[in-house]
Amino acid sequence: MSPSTARALPVFYLVSLGEFVSLLGSSLTSFGLGVWAYQHSHSATQFALISLCAVLPGLLLGPLAGTLVDRWDRRLVMLAADLGAGLTTLAIALLLLTGRLEVWHIYITAAVSAACGAFQLPAAAASVTLLVPKDKLSQASGLMQLGQAVAQIVAPALAGALLLWVGLPGILLIDCATFLAAVGVLAAVRFPPLQRSAEAKAHSGSLIRETLYGWRYILARPGLVAMLALVAATNFCLAVVSALFTPLMLTLTTPDRLGQVMTVGGLGMLAGSVTLSVWGGPKRRIHGVLGFLALAGFSILLGGASPSVPVIAGAAFGFFFAQPLIHGALQAIWQAKTAPDVQGRVFAARNMFATLMSPLAFGLAGPLADRVFEPLLAPGGALAGSVGQLIGVGAGRGIGLIFIGMGLLAVAATVVGYLYPRLARVEDELPDAVPSAA
Repeated sequence: MSPSTARALPVFYLVSLGEFVSLLGSSLTSFGLGVWAYQHSHSATQFALISLCAVLPGLLLGPLAGTLVDRWDRRLVMLAADLGAGLTTLAIALLLLTGRLEVWHIYITAAVSAACGAFQLPAAAASVTLLVPKDKLSQASGLMQLGQAVAQIVAPALAGALLLWVGLPGILLIDCATFLAAVGVLAAVRFPPLQRSAEAKAHSGSLIRETLYGWRYILARPGLVAMLALVAATNFCLAVVSALFTPLMLTLTTPDRLGQVMTVGGLGMLAGSVTLSVWGGPKRRIHGVLGFLALAGFSILLGGASPSVPVIAGAAFGFFFAQPLIHGALQAIWQAKTAPDVQGRVFAARNMFATLMSPLAFGLAGPLADRVFEPLLAPGGALAGSVGQLIGVGAGRGIGLIFIGMGLLAVAATVVGYLYPRLARVEDELPDAVPSAA
């Protein structure tokens, strides 16, 4: 480990802690606003539109934001993005306190927060290689996702209790305070200077030229393209499940039980994060990606097949256990194969492509549930006497059938990934761009 990396590691830990505190507050708000929006609209379509508004800005702004991240101080970008997201939460709190909050306000603030995230996410991801040696990248990813897991465990149950104790306004104000904690840490620390590589200098120029370079970098490497195709396909499935999970659960149980199931999912993420932090993942990281994606697909299928809350909780545990191991392996491959000073634009292009199908998923999920699958599995519906005999009929069973389909698609995508040689050999065919620690 070089002296500069050794000095930077404490900064990584401090920033991770600040971002964890902020994430915990954001998770409280996400849960509270999700319950509020569905209870006020009683529409899976309107609920899914929140997710759609939260993903579109990243698609539109991501590549440009990634290029600017490579040009600007990444710490300052993260600081400004956290401030912007905090202000949107404050705006929602003011609307709620004055009795003016409507569901469409949540659409707007979700879009603004996502625009801030379009800058924050590539800046944070690209900063890791400045602060952490290459042989510790998987463990660093595990530590970051450990924070996500703890938030997933604590936030739903805590948010359910806080809704009773201080209401949604109190949750929103707590979230604003957590943003201040993250901003305070970023204002206090400094990142090591970014060394410019010959490759970055050769492709410098106008903003458009540098933005397009992120795409050219990926397209010139078929193994990375194959990884993106796999992630885009599975992200479509996961986006449909994400958009419909809360409506599914609220047809079966109460908001506090929803929080408990999400806490069980958080325990799964915690277990997966600890596993990744200690183990570091398999030596061939792409095998970890494919194997744990298959586990996630089977978990989705299981969660859709039964209306039992305990069964869904068990499926949630398996699904979230797989997530840190999938994302840790993926992130380590990308970080090792991409030069640090071009990671902002490359990661932004990657994120845009990977989430390209998400708007379609969020746009389709609600109408498919409300107008097609729920009526098909309602009592007396067209599938009540066939599929309904296997998975049940009534409220939520149509969404359950959608989950089964998405789980099968995710498993099929991993099988194709195992059979495609450019994906299976991506770690061998591409040289490392990040040098090993001394």
